[in-house]
Amino acid sequence: MFWKLPILGKISKIGIVPPPPEPDRHGLAIVLIVRNEARHIGEWAAFHARAGARAFFVYDNGCTDATLPILRETLGDRLTVLPWRQTFSDARMGREIHNQVLAYAHAASNFGGAFRWMSFIDVDEFLIPKSADSLPEALAHLGEHRNISLPWHMFGHSGHETPPEGGVLRNYLRRAADPMSDVRGVRAFKVIVDPCHLTALRVHSMETDGSDRTCDDRGEPASAAEREKPGFYSADHVQLNHYYARSRQELAEKIGRGPNLVAKSPEYARKVRRTVENIEAAEVEDRAALDYLARIGWN
Repeated sequence: MFWKLPILGKISKIGIVPPPPEPDRHGLAIVLIVRNEARHIGEWAAFHARAGARAFFVYDNGCTDATLPILRETLGDRLTVLPWRQTFSDARMGREIHNQVLAYAHAASNFGGAFRWMSFIDVDEFLIPKSADSLPEALAHLGEHRNISLPWHMFGHSGHETPPEGGVLRNYLRRAADPMSDVRGVRAFKVIVDPCHLTALRVHSMETDGSDRTCDDRGEPASAAEREKPGFYSADHVQLNHYYARSRQELAEKIGRGPNLVAKSPEYARKVRRTVENIEAAEVEDRAALDYLARIGWN
């Protein structure tokens, strides 16, 4: 008799040895894995450069459009591009290794020693300073904190059937009313960390100094479990906008591209559509991005 082994989940958490700090380390680095995002990459890169990101480490997951030339033109010597088109698995157990997490671990291990902060976001995510003129200024009050969790502010279609002129920030102004609601079936965060203390990482949570202790953008601490509670919410200093749906045309294209993990493919379209329905079930106007653009005089 042959016994069928159970189907095991993906390897989505990777432990690392943190890099040693360089003597003059400072500033914020942003890590991005990207594939064919020419339509929006220029706005994303120009915004975060203007917001004070010191360096960008872009992992190229097989771009065939103008994404990389646009990044090079926009960011110049702030940009490092690494080829990252691959699918790895544990050869013994057959578990797929999360390629995005692998990129994040590589970036932190190899480049993190030069930076005070490192953030790991996607092209549809923008870090918005709420009162300061730059992201480093917005983080300066956090002192020796090493792990910051920012809740997603989830934006839907804002009534757009096709991609509007003028970019994302000026055209998508409606988001889910409660940033701490579980519109994806789980509350989601992205993390800004001190890479010289990073010891384990996933896409949405990271450990520093072997602990899952994190804090909100005010510096109020919490465990990974405690950050799920409504009282953890803060966007006083930095707001993470996630333009999940964009136009209906772009949502269809997103579904057509499929997920980063092959194992997720069968459920992907249903999950994406359900998430958008949940976002748009209760929306509010959000002008935080527009307020920042006006404050810095970016036309």
